[in-house]
Amino acid sequence: MIGQLFKKPQPLMVGIDIGSHSVKAVLLSQKETHYRLEAFAVEPMPKGAMAERTIQDIEAVGRVINKIRKKLPKNITEAATAVSGQAVITKVIFMDVALTDAELESQIEIEADSLIPYPLDEVSLDFEKLDVNDADPSKVNVLLSAARTESVEARAGAVEAGGFVPKVVDVEAYSLSRNIELCYDLLPEDAPNKIVAFIDVGATMTLISVVQNGETLYTRDQVFGGEQYTHSIVSYYNKSFDEAELAKTSGDLPPNYTFEVLAPFQTSFLQQVRRAIQMFLTTSGKDQVDYIVLSGGTSLIMGLEKLLIDELGIHSVIMNPFENMELAPGVDRESLEKHQAQLAVATGLALRSFSPCHI
Repeated sequence: MIGQLFKKPQPLMVGIDIGSHSVKAVLLSQKETHYRLEAFAVEPMPKGAMAERTIQDIEAVGRVINKIRKKLPKNITEAATAVSGQAVITKVIFMDVALTDAELESQIEIEADSLIPYPLDEVSLDFEKLDVNDADPSKVNVLLSAARTESVEARAGAVEAGGFVPKVVDVEAYSLSRNIELCYDLLPEDAPNKIVAFIDVGATMTLISVVQNGETLYTRDQVFGGEQYTHSIVSYYNKSFDEAELAKTSGDLPPNYTFEVLAPFQTSFLQQVRRAIQMFLTTSGKDQVDYIVLSGGTSLIMGLEKLLIDELGIHSVIMNPFENMELAPGVDRESLEKHQAQLAVATGLALRSFSPCHI
């Protein structure tokens, strides 16, 4: 199933990011090399529908997606969504360069049995040829992805329940890094040749995806997100979770919250980013990360961007994939400005409409 879903779809296709607290959708069109934002939507997720990025209630998530369906043009019927890294294993393996695609598929099924720590009847496999191996030209690098079939089917089922045809099931971290072509204008001129780390801080998970020359070098998911900040507000100021969420976004908090809540969260965030960068450098053999692009709703918490610049010495920006993009007449600019940092994964999924890319 996953092999069929990963095939390049026909445009236009809406990107649907199913998150712990909300579902985000982005629809793009393309004219020559320019993209246009046709529509976007953000709908809250009912409590209990998701748990740690895993769908618990397919019908409930489908109803949320159906609300989004009604906000998009009626002729848009196809969608791309993504599974989280916790449910996915990706490995670069080396195969004989002379193998045909059919021979490669057969060989990979044999290799996967020793590479995947789950029974093969419980996973869905897909692969993508990358490039010839630099060290051994007789080998080709192949990106192998394995996802728990139940995770793929749950997301595809929710999208279908919402009124769309699920054409692509991607991997969230790869969807995130696909934004690189939209972010070069936010970074210095040398960014295309430099190492750029995308860090998407959601409610419960932080996605890290490191890119150089348009190629994803490294991905990782870490259990850390804005809920920790919200829970601190709950415990310090005797608020309900919903009240704390509202206070977090409105800034309606006591003056001393900077020391009691914000500073400890900033410290934890910095530790998470340091650890992620160190793991990338250790595993890749690279010397440094040149730029950081922050996204996710939590990235808007005061001071995180400046914190990375001051403490890590790395040029950091908040993502706005629509910075130089044409907007369709019906797009609510004020709402877009509020939500744009949360739309990174959905935007990366929407880009699957236009060009073949690694999963």
